[in-house]
Amino acid sequence: MARLDIQNLVKRYGDFHAVKDVSLSVADGEFVVLLGPSGCGKTTTLRMVAGFIEPTAGQVRLGDGDVTLLPPWRRNTGMVFQSYALFPHLTVAQNVAFGLEMRKVPKADMEKRVEEALALVRLSGYGARLPRQLSGGQQQRVALARALAIRPDVLLLDEPLSNLDAKLRQEVRVEIRELQRQLGLTTVMVTHDQEEALTMADRLVVMNEGTVHQVGSQRDLYERPADRFVAGFVGRTTFLAGTVESAGRFRTEGGLGLAVAGGTPGKAALSLRPERIEIAPAPLPGLDNDLPGTVEFVSYLGAQIDIHVRLSPADRLVVQVANRADGFSPEVGQQVHVGWRASAGQVFGE
Repeated sequence: MARLDIQNLVKRYGDFHAVKDVSLSVADGEFVVLLGPSGCGKTTTLRMVAGFIEPTAGQVRLGDGDVTLLPPWRRNTGMVFQSYALFPHLTVAQNVAFGLEMRKVPKADMEKRVEEALALVRLSGYGARLPRQLSGGQQQRVALARALAIRPDVLLLDEPLSNLDAKLRQEVRVEIRELQRQLGLTTVMVTHDQEEALTMADRLVVMNEGTVHQVGSQRDLYERPADRFVAGFVGRTTFLAGTVESAGRFRTEGGLGLAVAGGTPGKAALSLRPERIEIAPAPLPGLDNDLPGTVEFVSYLGAQIDIHVRLSPADRLVVQVANRADGFSPEVGQQVHVGWRASAGQVFGE
């Protein structure tokens, strides 16, 4: 295991900047997730750390060593690819041994390390099988075992769960997190899945258009997003467009006057998390904002219910309520009141 330092990393393809001056430090044993939409530069960054892409500028350091220009097999990083990248004609054991062969590990030691890696991912006894004889979850474990067999300083995961169904994704991400903690592995994972990132990471790095927008814990990014992009990408929110008229007063494009916490006068957007809004069949006394509206759509999600409420021709928001037997659950077309405290929203200038 080792500390990973990325310093002013840049990748250009002609005039296109895939990664723009990214710097990040990952502590020994830390699990960091690069989160962002497709094309934001997160996978390019990961591949530069792994050595599969040469950076245009910047530096990658593992521990005390500069590995920026070293090939992948000389920088001791274990990589799990989105497609698993298993060799279909090789057995499970041969796939796991591939990285060890590249490093010219003696055969006796190689066999022992393959057995240890398969045991770690609960695939003991599967060594003689071919990848096509395994389920998707088992193939993912083989790819993980191959990365672990070389005893990497840093484990790199590129969308490792994207090919699994929803239920299996939940199970395997818990397994990966528990294994990472057990081994104390410095780990960097790339994903666009917010839930995956929020449940697995020690710290999140939110990227867009090749740049880092914010680095922090799940709570930091959800409760205190640095900008509108982070607020919209981490978790769910409703944005109401409008203008800050004075400190603490916001007027939406639909003409609604709202109380907000702070804000600089001018064009802005108000971010409201759906679980921070209250809904009732009658006015809500004691809240800074209380507005009448009409239910336009109800989405039943099992443990929770999303209620889309029209406040004006230009303004609509989503309210999230727990699915409880004694809870208020309005129907489409019903007149309701929604309310929230001024501190529940966040204003982003435009």
